[in-house]
Amino acid sequence: MAQSPPPFRLALLSPLHWPAWLGLGLIWLAARLPRRGLMAGARALGGLIARLPGQRRRVAATNLALCFPELDAAARSRLLADNLRDAGCMLAEFALAWLGSDAAIARIPVDIDGLEHLQAARAGGRGVLLVGAHFSHLELCARLVSRRIPIAGMYREHADAAFEWAIKRARLRYAEAMFSKDELRASIRHLKQGGILWYAPDQDMRGKEVVFAPFFGVPAATITATHHLARLSGAAVIAFFHQRTAHGYAIRLAPALADFPSADVVADTTRINACIEAMVRAAPSQYLWLHKRFKRRIKDRLSTTSMAPTPFYWSSEGPFAPAGEN
Repeated sequence: MAQSPPPFRLALLSPLHWPAWLGLGLIWLAARLPRRGLMAGARALGGLIARLPGQRRRVAATNLALCFPELDAAARSRLLADNLRDAGCMLAEFALAWLGSDAAIARIPVDIDGLEHLQAARAGGRGVLLVGAHFSHLELCARLVSRRIPIAGMYREHADAAFEWAIKRARLRYAEAMFSKDELRASIRHLKQGGILWYAPDQDMRGKEVVFAPFFGVPAATITATHHLARLSGAAVIAFFHQRTAHGYAIRLAPALADFPSADVVADTTRINACIEAMVRAAPSQYLWLHKRFKRRIKDRLSTTSMAPTPFYWSSEGPFAPAGEN
């Protein structure tokens, strides 16, 4: 069932929220620009961002050093610069996803492969959990794929109430429902009813159950919600690949993960991280390396034996087969 948009409250007009309304106005104006011009301006802005020092630049550089030790310093420096330039594109893509008109979205070139895997998974009435990752274009690709399939999403609420009201209302123009990260029961109910739920489990979120599972060979604190959502709802789990191309966007849905979930939450989380790593390797400069992915290390959780890392597994057939099948 489609979710109703949040009601407007007069308190949202308080001067406390005026900066948010100003930002929303700028986003709305940006979304009215022709896409080519908007993206050109975004790339120019990204070029300026790439030249600025700061904490997030150091975070991205650290992440890249941990995840791509095989690259020399010059190659990692180029990848860092490309990634920081991509941050400008991210701003433009969020503007289009949130406040772009339906006509503007319809004009964006997109190739979508693998819908047959989704249809096969839903044939028996099962829900589907689409596992994605935090790329700069994650929200825009969710809106693009929503033109072909009905989807709901999970998200983190914005701190400003006016911004949260406006963006959730905008998202519900194309999504069946939007569930906050704390609305697990509603998410499970949606999946049990045969719904499709998009979810990105690749950020270290304080206050959530995590295990340490390999990501690019580095033990990373990873939330276990994918395992639990699939276990409690009976939903199929499908990896949702997407990347920006020279002409538009490419989206690919992989076959549903076999024998998922298992009884081993660490093994399941390791499989999910392997899926996400495959996505990132396909377009490393477009991933959100600005996030502190490795802010918690194993030494912080030594007292919890279940947090021990599982040996990294990668099969010749990709990240979709459980360890031991080959």
